[in-house]
Amino acid sequence: MKSIKEIQEEFAATPMEAWPVLYDRYREDGRRGVSQLLEKCRRQEEKLRQERLRTEQMKEFERKYEHLGYVCGIDEVGRGPLAGPVVAGAVILPRDCQILWLNDSKQLSPKKREELYEVILEQAVAVGIGYASPARIDEINILQATYEAMREAIGQLSVQPQVLLNDAVRIPGVEIPQVPIIKGDARSVSIAAASIVAKVTRDRLMVEYDQILPEYDFASNKGYGSQAHIEALKRVGPSPIHRRSFIGNFIREDGGAREEE
Repeated sequence: MKSIKEIQEEFAATPMEAWPVLYDRYREDGRRGVSQLLEKCRRQEEKLRQERLRTEQMKEFERKYEHLGYVCGIDEVGRGPLAGPVVAGAVILPRDCQILWLNDSKQLSPKKREELYEVILEQAVAVGIGYASPARIDEINILQATYEAMREAIGQLSVQPQVLLNDAVRIPGVEIPQVPIIKGDARSVSIAAASIVAKVTRDRLMVEYDQILPEYDFASNKGYGSQAHIEALKRVGPSPIHRRSFIGNFIREDGGAREEE
C-alpha cells in the first residue's frame, strides 16, 4: 500500500484532467489522510473551474470587438504617488489566450503580479510601455501626463491595434477607435494584463530608485504618501523624482517642512 506522501506525489505528477482516475483508485482507501487529500484536490479542481469561468466572462469585450482585428487593453498606474513616474501599459493578447488569474493588479499579490507579468510578456502578441516623468507631470498636470504615457505605450506596440479597450478614460489625440470601460481592469483580460504590466514595471523602477535614494523607503511605499515617506520628505526635503505639484501640503516652496497647523 502506498503511503499518503506517495499518493500526494502521484497527484502532483498527474495532470489535473486525469485526477478522476486517481479518485477511483483511492476512493476505498479508508485512511483519513487520503480522504483529506482527495477532498483537497477536489477543492483545487473547483477553484480552477471557477477561475476559468471568471476568465471567460472577462473576455466579453475582446470577443465583441475581435472582428475588427487586434484588440489592445490600456491601463496606467501611479497617478496618486508623491514621487516617481506615471506608467501606462498597452497589451494585445492572442485570441485564444488561456492565461488565468488576470485581474486588476491591485487585487493581486506582488508575487502573483510578477508571475503573471512574465507569462504576459511571453504570450502576448505585443506589449507597449509608456512613461511620464515627475517633471512632466508637474509641467502639464497628472491627467495630461497620463494621456501622454498611454499614447507612448500604444506607440511602442510592435503591431497596430484596431480597437483600444481603456480603463474608464478616452485618450485624446488617438485616432484608433476606443472603448472606455468602467472598472475595466476587473472586466477585461486585456486591460487587466495592461494593468499588471504597468504595475510591475513601475514597482521595479521604484525599487531601483530606492537603491539611489534610500531615505524615502521607495521600495516599500513605491512613492505613495506613507507616514515614513512623508516624515522623510519633511526631514530631508524632496528628491529629484518627487512631484513638486503633489508635495505642497508637506513642504514649503524652498524645500523646508511646513509648520504644523
